[in-house]
Amino acid sequence: MFQPNLMEAGQHHQLLPFDMTQNNNNTSESDVPRIREDELFDSATKSGNSENQEAANSGEDQEPRAKKKRYHRHTQHQIQEMEAFFKECPHPDDKQRKELSRELGLEPLQVKFWFQNKRTQMKTQQERHENTSLRTENEKLRADNMRFREALSNASCPNCGGPTAIGEMSFDEHHLRIENSRLREEIDRISAIAAKYVGKPVVSYPLLSPSSVPPRPLELGIGGFGGQPGMGGDMYGAGDLLRSISGPTEADKPMIIELAVAAMEELIGMAQMGDPLWLPTLEGGSILNEEEYVRSFPRGIGPKPAGFKCEASRESSVVIMNHVNLVEILMDVNQWSTVFSGIVSRAMTLEVLSTGVAGNYNGALQVMTAELQVPSPLVPTRESYFVRYCKQHADGTWAVVDVSLDNLRPSPSARSRRRPSGCLIQEMPNGYSKVIWVEHVEVDDRGVHNLYKQLVSSGHAFGAKRWIATLDRQCERLASAMATNIPTVDVGVITNQDGRKSMLKLAERMCISFCAGVSASTAHTWTTLSGTGADDVRVMTRKSVDDPGRPAGIVLSAATSFWLPVPPKRVFEFLRDENSRSEWDILSNGGVVQEMAHIANGRDTGNCVSLLRVNSANSSQSNMLILQESCTDTTGSFVIYAPVDIVAMNVVLNGGDPDYVALLPSGFAILPDGTTTNGGGVGETGHGGGSLLTVAFQILVDSVPTAKLSLGSVATVNNLIACTVERIKASLSGEVA
Repeated sequence: MFQPNLMEAGQHHQLLPFDMTQNNNNTSESDVPRIREDELFDSATKSGNSENQEAANSGEDQEPRAKKKRYHRHTQHQIQEMEAFFKECPHPDDKQRKELSRELGLEPLQVKFWFQNKRTQMKTQQERHENTSLRTENEKLRADNMRFREALSNASCPNCGGPTAIGEMSFDEHHLRIENSRLREEIDRISAIAAKYVGKPVVSYPLLSPSSVPPRPLELGIGGFGGQPGMGGDMYGAGDLLRSISGPTEADKPMIIELAVAAMEELIGMAQMGDPLWLPTLEGGSILNEEEYVRSFPRGIGPKPAGFKCEASRESSVVIMNHVNLVEILMDVNQWSTVFSGIVSRAMTLEVLSTGVAGNYNGALQVMTAELQVPSPLVPTRESYFVRYCKQHADGTWAVVDVSLDNLRPSPSARSRRRPSGCLIQEMPNGYSKVIWVEHVEVDDRGVHNLYKQLVSSGHAFGAKRWIATLDRQCERLASAMATNIPTVDVGVITNQDGRKSMLKLAERMCISFCAGVSASTAHTWTTLSGTGADDVRVMTRKSVDDPGRPAGIVLSAATSFWLPVPPKRVFEFLRDENSRSEWDILSNGGVVQEMAHIANGRDTGNCVSLLRVNSANSSQSNMLILQESCTDTTGSFVIYAPVDIVAMNVVLNGGDPDYVALLPSGFAILPDGTTTNGGGVGETGHGGGSLLTVAFQILVDSVPTAKLSLGSVATVNNLIACTVERIKASLSGEVA
C-alpha cells in the first residue's frame, strides 16, 4: 500500500529494518483512500530523523493489530526531482502534482504527502535554528547581567571612596524611576501593537454591520437636538453622530492603532510628494490625482462610497508660534475647538489611548468626534468620528494626523469621512514654525444650498487653505495678547497688559458664541420663516438660565444668507467701519458711532478688537457701548459685535474677570462666492467675484426664562433682519436707502 515518504533529506542511504521494495502494483486502489493524512503528518513530525515509521491503524477493526503497513522508498532520482521542484514551488497545485507524479512514476497522493512532509521538515529546521540563536542571545544577556551585578557590588562612592548604598535613594529619584518604568512599558506596548498590525492591509478587517453595534448614548449637555428637513434634519444627521457614539472597545483598539500608523505614513507622503500625485493648476494651486493616489496608497479606509465626492487640498504657511505650542493646541480638544471656532462647532475626546512619552505628545493617540461648519445655516455641518495621532519624526518634524473610524461604527446618516488629514510642523528660528496642511475628505454634499455649491465644491469651504489661514490669523492674535511693547502713539490704544488680556478673552468668547449659533449644527433646530427662497430668515429660541455670560431670559436668534455682487474685501471694510455703521445698524437709531479703544491683533489693519460708543441723537436716551471684533484672512472674514454694560467694561479694562460680562453676539460672516480667481480669496478684489454674506442677530425678547415666545417678537426680529439686509444691499450698490 502506498504511503508518503517520511524520510529526511540526505538520509535515503540508510538501511531499512524490513523490506520496502514491494512492487507498486501490490497496492489496490481501494486501499489508498484509507490513508489518514493527519496520522501520517503526526508520524512524520514525531519521527525526527528516522526514515521509516510504523503505520497508524487504518481504522479497520477486523484486521490484526500486529499487521504492519508496507512503505515505499523513493528513488534517488525521484527525490532529486522533487527537491528541485520544491525550491521553485513549495505549494504545488493539483495539476502540478499530477504532472510531477506522471514524470516520476508515482501516485499524486505520494507527491502530495512528500511535499507536506518536506514543508514540515523545513519549518522544524527553521525553528531549531531560531531556538539556537535565542539560546545564544540569552546566554550572552545572562553573562552581561552577571558582569553588571559584580560591578555594582564593587562600586564605590566618587565623593568619599566608600562602598555605595544601592538601596538608598531620594524620594524624588524613586518616583522618577517609577515614572520612567511606566513610560517604557507604554512605549513597548504601543510599539508591539503597531509592529504586529502595520504590515497588514487595513481594509482586510470586516466592517461591522450597523445592527451589530448597540446604541451608545453620549451626553453632550446640549439641548434641542434634531433638525429640520432639508436643513440638518433626518437626511443630514438628525441621529446626531456626536451623541450616538462612545469610546472604542478593547477589540477595536488594535485596529485603531493600525489605522493611525498607516494614516501617519500616508500623511507624510501626501505632504511631501509632488507631481504626479499633485497636479498643478492654472491658478497656481494643485489638485489631487485620484488614480495616482490609489496606486501610491493602496492601504487605507477602503474605496470611496457611492455618491460621495472627493475633496483634497494642500497648503503651507509660516506662522508665528513655536512647534511645541502648536502641537499642544492640536492635541487639546478645548484649545483646538477654540482656535478653530469658525470651523469647529463642537468637538470632544471620547478616549485617550496614549498620552505620549517623555513629557510631550510624541506617540499620543486619542479617539475624538467633531462637527465642522461653514458660518451659514445653508450649509450642512460635517460630523466625524476619528482617531488623532501625534508623532515626532527623526528629523525633528512633528506630525498630527486624523483618520475616520467609520468602519468601526458605521452610521447610515454619515455624510462625510476623513481620509488621512492633518499637518506637518517644522521648527524655524525665532519662535516661528512652518506648517504643511493636508485635507482629504469624501463627502455627500447634496444638502448644500445652491448659493454655496460653488464654494463648497471648490474645496475652499472646508479645505486646507481655510484651516491654515485661520491658524495663521489666530497665531497673530495670540502673539498680540502676549505683546508687551505696545506703542502709545495712537489715541485709544489699550496699553494696560491685564486690560488687553481681559478684553481679548471677552472678545474671544463673543466670537465663539456667534460662530456656534450661526451654522446648521445638529445641536440646535432652525425654523424657517416665510420668505423669498434664498433670502429666507431662519429663527431659533434659547432659554438662558444661570449663565453669567448671557442675559437671563428667552433669546431669539435669527439668521439669513444671501449673495452680493461686491468683492468680499469691500463688504468687510464697509461693515467694520464705525463711520458707515449708521447706514445699516437700525438699533443705533442714527446716532454717531465713535471708537473709544482698540487692540490691533494682526498684520492686517482689519484684525482688531474695538470698543465703540453710540452717541444717541436723542438726548433722553443713554449712550451705549458696543464690543466689536473684526477679523479677516484669505478665506473669509467676520464682523461680530455685542452691546455691553459700561460698568462691566470698566472692570474688564482694568484687568477684571471677563467671564461675568453678559453678551448676546450679533454680526456678519463674509465668504467669497467661489467664482473669483485664485480660489476666491477675501483679500483679492478680482473682477466678477461676489460675496456670500450671512447676517445673524440675537435678541433678548423676554427676561423671564419661563415666558412663552410671542408671534409679535418673531415678527419684530424678522423685520429687523430684513431691513438690515435691504440697507446693506442699497449702500453697497450705491443706491439711496
